[in-house]
Amino acid sequence: MGFDTSGLLPLSDALQGMLAQLDGCSESEQLPLPEALGRVLAMDIASPLSVPPFDNSAMDGYAVRLADLAGGAPLIMAGKAFAGQPYQGEWPAGHCVRIMTGAPVPAGTDAVVMQEETQADGDRITFLTTPVPGQNIRRRGEDIREGASVLAAGTRLTAREMPLLASLGIASVSVRRPLKVAIFSTGDELKPVGTPLAHGDIYDSNRYGVRAMLDRMGCDCLDLGIIPDDPAQLRAAFLKADREADALITTGGVSVGEADFTKQLLEELGEIGFWKLAIKPGKPFAFGRLPHAWFFGLPGNPVSAMVTFDQLVQPALAKLAGQRFERPLQLQAIATEPLKKAPGRLDFQRGILAQGQNGLEVRSTGSQDSAVFSSLSRANCYIVLERERGRVAAGETVTVEPFGGLLL
Repeated sequence: MGFDTSGLLPLSDALQGMLAQLDGCSESEQLPLPEALGRVLAMDIASPLSVPPFDNSAMDGYAVRLADLAGGAPLIMAGKAFAGQPYQGEWPAGHCVRIMTGAPVPAGTDAVVMQEETQADGDRITFLTTPVPGQNIRRRGEDIREGASVLAAGTRLTAREMPLLASLGIASVSVRRPLKVAIFSTGDELKPVGTPLAHGDIYDSNRYGVRAMLDRMGCDCLDLGIIPDDPAQLRAAFLKADREADALITTGGVSVGEADFTKQLLEELGEIGFWKLAIKPGKPFAFGRLPHAWFFGLPGNPVSAMVTFDQLVQPALAKLAGQRFERPLQLQAIATEPLKKAPGRLDFQRGILAQGQNGLEVRSTGSQDSAVFSSLSRANCYIVLERERGRVAAGETVTVEPFGGLLL
């Protein structure tokens, strides 16, 4: 695969190397719009109509012709126009039309005067201001013109896009099929939630986080459970995932001293891309491929598993799904307390970002040990400390990355 497995690979190099190899899913299906939420568009969408489809009023008020207002005399109300009920009567000179927001403006309308700028005496309307041409009129196609590009292929449909498509009368869309992702945890010490723990046992928590993030991404999850540190059972799980899924994500079994079985299986069945990253938490992250599926090996420590999924697996799966993916927004904030950091690895510390009197401020959630999951559950952002940066003093500027959709 062309990766150097001898040292620690920078995050940017790891991500770039992965994405360069991955091809997006080409299989698609046509779905009714209500069933397409969370799916990825397979084709560009052009608008079949103009929005708005006709000139309409942006205010409750009166449609007028500027020539009728020239003398300053009150105008007689000729009739009313409502949304869905256009005014279709005659419009003599010296008259105006009462109009409601969203109603088509009558032919010949130069402007709409909002009702707050008028005085009514029965059907006689006095105008307190002189409008400019086009005032309070939303023109046909002002938002979207017929034939204009609306959404690009690769867009994941969210609650923002659904009403847009509905407003265009689009009843069904072509979407990529969901990725199928197999997951399992490995480790003799892991026990299912809800069972008693013996001395030395811990509950398998990582699969719950991984599965939740896969659900947020719209993936179909093949949950293979907990696999013991047994070569035969691990091999069977790898083969099942390779037969039935597009990708396999494991947690545990990739740290120094416990990686032999996983590494041997990858070398036997497929190939290894890289094994160790220059990030904290998450150094023991593995990437490779099986004959038919891609492999992502997450560390066993719970924070490390979540961070590496968020930073590496998420963009990789997005590309496999054919989704256009944008890197998370990063901002600058003032550290309100000292932060421990040793040079050597890019550090994703967990922080609490808030608006201070003089701008954004961030503080640590406490212990940054990769086994302390409460540090992540209390956080709303990463404090991203550069690879060669050392200890941070209170008052220094740091980069923060607010949590995105997977962690909210």
